[in-house]
Amino acid sequence: MKILLAEDDLNLGKLISMLLKKRNINTVWVQDGESAYEKVYADGYDVLVLDWMMPKLNGVELCRILREEEYEGKIMLLTAKDTVADKVQGLNAGADDYLVKPFAMEELVARLHALCRRQDSYTVNNLSYGPYVLEASTYCLAYGEKRVELRPREYKLLELLLRNKGQVMPRTVLQDRIWGIDSEVTENNLDVHIRLLRKKIASLNGEELIKTLRGVGYYVE
Repeated sequence: MKILLAEDDLNLGKLISMLLKKRNINTVWVQDGESAYEKVYADGYDVLVLDWMMPKLNGVELCRILREEEYEGKIMLLTAKDTVADKVQGLNAGADDYLVKPFAMEELVARLHALCRRQDSYTVNNLSYGPYVLEASTYCLAYGEKRVELRPREYKLLELLLRNKGQVMPRTVLQDRIWGIDSEVTENNLDVHIRLLRKKIASLNGEELIKTLRGVGYYVE
């Protein structure tokens, strides 16, 4: 099992990380929400364990952002907030479990194992295109031994283009599918994401994988 622990309390974070590792649970520990968000898609985690009250980006906000991005991994919230309203808020944000501090390590470990057992309800598949492999579990694009990490919307853009290879995807379709029909995203925002995505792809082998049909949209041959 591999988990990402986001806990800003130095002593508690060290303690939880140490005790989990003693139980053969691979644990990556960060101390704020932004650092956690940067690592979520970098490697395949079985469970994210997020403290509610973290600096920069709290656990509930991070949970909500990830669910809006259609992140399917398991998320547990750690918090001293123990009212029914607090629990409802956390679960409505997309958390799969909610553990109130202080807690026994045995309970934390048992809940982590329970969450992992429930992950069989869905599967993720890689998407191949020639020498490229779009890795669903890590949000990375691989080319041979090289890999580059993609942000959530970059991943979705490339996935959509690859699944529709040979077809030009109009700008409006891409905007609706990636940001949602009711979003106020501009065409310039789409162009920025495409430009950043192209730059990452080029870092692998210098190839321009995504083509432009001027005035219409983008496509992959």
